[in-house]
Amino acid sequence: MSARRGIRTERVIAVLGAAVLMLGGLVLWRVASDDAVGPIGEAGSTRVLRQAREQLGPRAEVRLLEAGAGRTLCGYVGVRGQREAQGFVSRPNRMLLANDPLPDEFNAMVRSDCPSFPAPPKNAAGAAS
Repeated sequence: MSARRGIRTERVIAVLGAAVLMLGGLVLWRVASDDAVGPIGEAGSTRVLRQAREQLGPRAEVRLLEAGAGRTLCGYVGVRGQREAQGFVSRPNRMLLANDPLPDEFNAMVRSDCPSFPAPPKNAAGAAS
C-alpha cells in the first residue's frame, strides 16, 4: 500500500512542478510583452501624455502626435508656456526624447519606427512670433 501511495505522491509533485514551470513561463512572457507597462487598454495619446509628464513634469503637453510602426507613436512634446518642443518616440514601455543622452538610439528608433517623422522647422527657436 505504501508503494502505491508513493507513486501517487511523486505523480502529484511532478504535475505541480510542471504547473509551476508553465505559470512561471506565462508570467515571464507577460512581463516581457509591451502590454505589461501602463494601464491595460490605455489609449496611445493618453500614454504619451503620461510618459511626457513623468519626464518633463505636470505641465507637459503633446504638440504633435503621429502613428509609427505597431504601437509606437512619434511627435513633439513641450512644457505649457514654453516655446521649445522636443521630438519623442513613445513605445508602451518607454519614451525616448530627442535630447536624450543617447542620440544615436533616438535616431535609430526614428528611422525604424517613424520613417515619416517630421523634422522641426529651421530656426524654430529663433523665429519671431
